[in-house]
Amino acid sequence: MEHHLVLRVVAKLLIPMILIFALYVQFHGDYGPGGGFQAGVIFASAFILYSLIFGIENARSVISFNLLRILSALGLLLYLGVGISALIFGGNFLDYNVLASNPLSGQHIGILLIELGVGLTVAAVMTMTFFVFSRP
Repeated sequence: MEHHLVLRVVAKLLIPMILIFALYVQFHGDYGPGGGFQAGVIFASAFILYSLIFGIENARSVISFNLLRILSALGLLLYLGVGISALIFGGNFLDYNVLASNPLSGQHIGILLIELGVGLTVAAVMTMTFFVFSRP
């Protein structure tokens, strides 16, 4: 794909905007439609676009398979950690009200952390799936 200059230039312009939009969806998810799953898919689509335009080997040098494994596990641990911390503070599993002194603040913190965990896991697993299917 070295000779596709237009695709490379357009991808260099689009990928940062895709990542910024994914961040918007991630952090706006507790106020409206969207959240972790959608943001994770958008993040993964940016890496997949990079892989398709610049080559799979370049993409693997940017983000390794082992890093993707760590990120997917980290997202799951963050999700579980929020649930277990709610249990420790005397609530039910994923009862965000007990995470702060004010129940509304607890809800906001809990949703934000849960959505972040889901977003990390989805982005990592989607990118790993693409990498596995793109092996020669």
